Amino acid sequence: MTSLVQRSSGLVQRRTEASRSAADKDRLPGEEDQEPRRGDELDDDDTGDSKETRLTLMEEVLLLGLKDREVICKSDAPTGDVLLDEALKHIKDTQPPETVQSWIELLSGETWNPLKLHYQLRNVRERLAKNLVEKGVLTTEKQNFLLFDMTTHPLTNNNIKQRLIKRVQEAVLDKWVNDAQRMDKRLLALIFLAHSSDVLENAFAPLLDDQYDLAMKRVRQLLELEPEGESVKANANELLWAVVAAFTK
Repeated sequence: MTSLVQRSSGLVQRRTEASRSAADKDRLPGEEDQEPRRGDELDDDDTGDSKETRLTLMEEVLLLGLKDREVICKSDAPTGDVLLDEALKHIKDTQPPETVQSWIELLSGETWNPLKLHYQLRNVRERLAKNLVEKGVLTTEKQNFLLFDMTTHPLTNNNIKQRLIKRVQEAVLDKWVNDAQRMDKRLLALIFLAHSSDVLENAFAPLLDDQYDLAMKRVRQLLELEPEGESVKANANELLWAVVAAFTK
């Protein structure tokens, strides 16, 4: 719980009011009107974009981490996402069943059991990056580092990333409902996963100081919730809170 407070002191390049005003002047006419409207996030995360640019939760976490974990399904039906289906196959084929905490450790490769290393999902970041390249969000470049070339994936569609950042910001500012059970479950999961991946603060970097402090205060409120207690409330997503418990223990 305290790690978030400690990390917040290292934030850099928060914009001032003056820089924000300058950025507003540079915005193209009509650009702001293309932002998702309040309440549109659940049905269409990328209003105005084709279906090919709709991102998975893991892709959004990766995108938040770019500079300019495990998701478990209750159904064993294929999801259409290669990484999720790979994880789902491991879960389905394993008997006796493992706990949520165990699966997070196994799929991430953070297990001390050498007999279970085959469960680890390989090259997750690179595979997610390639998905984003196919969706036109990133591009692929070769950069030379002394004696070898390295493949990089620079951001090419900043509009999608900015909409993602806006959704995260609004969830804890303009659209804050002060009740985790009333929040969009997908967006709530994104906040927890982004925090666990140390990329959540990237979404708050553009905020003014007072907005940043308020956003961080509300994130801490979410992090201080007791997952076990939240999971038994009416309409709660038990699996979501089991994953939260594993990440925030």
